[in-house]
Amino acid sequence: MSSELSDQVRRRRTFAIISHPDAGKTTLTEKLLLFSGAIQIAGSVKARKASRHATSDWMEIEKQRGISVASSVMQMEFRDCVINLLDTPGHQDFSEDTYRVLTAVDAALMVIDAANGVEPQTRRLLQVCRARNTPILTFVNKMDREVQDPLALMDEIERELGMGVVPFTWPVGMGKFFGGVLDLRKQQMRVFSSGQDRDRNDDEIIDGLANPLLEQRFGAAYTQAAGEVELVQEAAPPFDEAAFLAGRQTPMFFGSAINNFGVREVLDALVDLAPPPGPKAAIQRVVQPTEPKFTGVVFKIQANMDPAHRDRIAFVRVASGHFERGMRLKVTRSGKELRPNTVVSFLSQRRELLEEAYAGDIIGIPNHGVLQLGDTLTEGESLQFTGLPFFAPEMFRSVEVADPLRTKQLRAGLTQLGEEGAIQVFRPVAGSVLLLGAVGQLQFEVVAHRLEHEYGCKARIMPARYNVARWVTCPDAKELQRFIDGNAHRVALDAVDAPCVLLEYAGELRAMQDNWPKIQFHALREHAGLVFQKQLDG
Repeated sequence: MSSELSDQVRRRRTFAIISHPDAGKTTLTEKLLLFSGAIQIAGSVKARKASRHATSDWMEIEKQRGISVASSVMQMEFRDCVINLLDTPGHQDFSEDTYRVLTAVDAALMVIDAANGVEPQTRRLLQVCRARNTPILTFVNKMDREVQDPLALMDEIERELGMGVVPFTWPVGMGKFFGGVLDLRKQQMRVFSSGQDRDRNDDEIIDGLANPLLEQRFGAAYTQAAGEVELVQEAAPPFDEAAFLAGRQTPMFFGSAINNFGVREVLDALVDLAPPPGPKAAIQRVVQPTEPKFTGVVFKIQANMDPAHRDRIAFVRVASGHFERGMRLKVTRSGKELRPNTVVSFLSQRRELLEEAYAGDIIGIPNHGVLQLGDTLTEGESLQFTGLPFFAPEMFRSVEVADPLRTKQLRAGLTQLGEEGAIQVFRPVAGSVLLLGAVGQLQFEVVAHRLEHEYGCKARIMPARYNVARWVTCPDAKELQRFIDGNAHRVALDAVDAPCVLLEYAGELRAMQDNWPKIQFHALREHAGLVFQKQLDG
């Protein structure tokens, strides 16, 4: 079994696609699925009124707006590898969901809009990847448009993201003069032709980067590209696998996702370069992926993927061992036992009943409140995996139901959306009006839309006076209770009953820290109250 387990782990590649909104991330996801044969026809992310929508955008509001607001999980096979691909929301208002997804992957594919270069959300996500030493591949998209000079883009990526860039392909021309890409590893040129859905295995390939045919066909664009390649190869360091695996160097590819061009090289690189699942840290010990016993961690919960069944799916990243349907699993937080028989694998909203899974795979366990974000599942061992972050909200709203007869539906809906992490829901210690906390305004709009369409209750979402939140802990339980009692008018409990103090101004927080020196105030919390950021001073 050990040999088979090792072979299965070696075959796995689990990665997230990250980018600034509108860089073409979801479109690239579609083309990777199309290229691997997982789907037969790609949906258009932009076509809001079209009958086809991106496979990875399943939520109704995503189809209406043409954006991704929830992370999607897809599994496909390519070149004898099992690829688990996670498409994350690009919009910064949903960065918490993205951060949590990044804890479940072994590599990231960064998509950059060739016209806009490195944008703010890209920078923010890269900081998260760098903090975790996540290996990153870079895909420069939209080369069939008028874009920045590739040398300038390369320089910007190196300067802005603080990592070495090694081009694996290089563009010949751009916009309407885009001729294709030079593959610097295979010493050949893939000739560009537009067309969204056809199989790219029939692209024209011209062997040899010094082939006279290239200059005859592409003229000045080829001459310029050849000169740039020579310059880059002299100036840039060679590809260093160790630096890549440590997140210090990124291979760079050019293409056009909408035309399914340049995707093959990216898929090949993911198989060749991205690491298989590695060890995962728990509080008690480090878990190796090839250990025979199953362990896994819940990094995402999604409500109503199938509105007809009012379901909640817990997304579990398998950390070790061999999962088999119907096996007994222990939820280490609560000690409860599960025997999941309807576990699923994903192709976004399409699901297949799953018989088995290995380290690196993402499995979906139907869940009715038993599992929470950050929960560890084992075959009996008491383990708690670390690293799943929750951030203090920056915006607050109070919420009431428009029709008092729908109060029960409002409470149920907000409880589920809070468990999912779509929004943070706070129950004031004193008072009955629920409070919503979010990173950005769009989260409130999505929650109002989902409450109405998924739970049948129209909510009134109104301004709240709070602007600062901090979770509070104290080694002395009596002192913590004294603090909560003394500040009951501004203390609320979150989805896992962790106490949080809500304030109007940062100055109030500083005064409160002075008045309550034994209480610790946290801007971040981990699941089960395990805080991984030192106490902040404001």
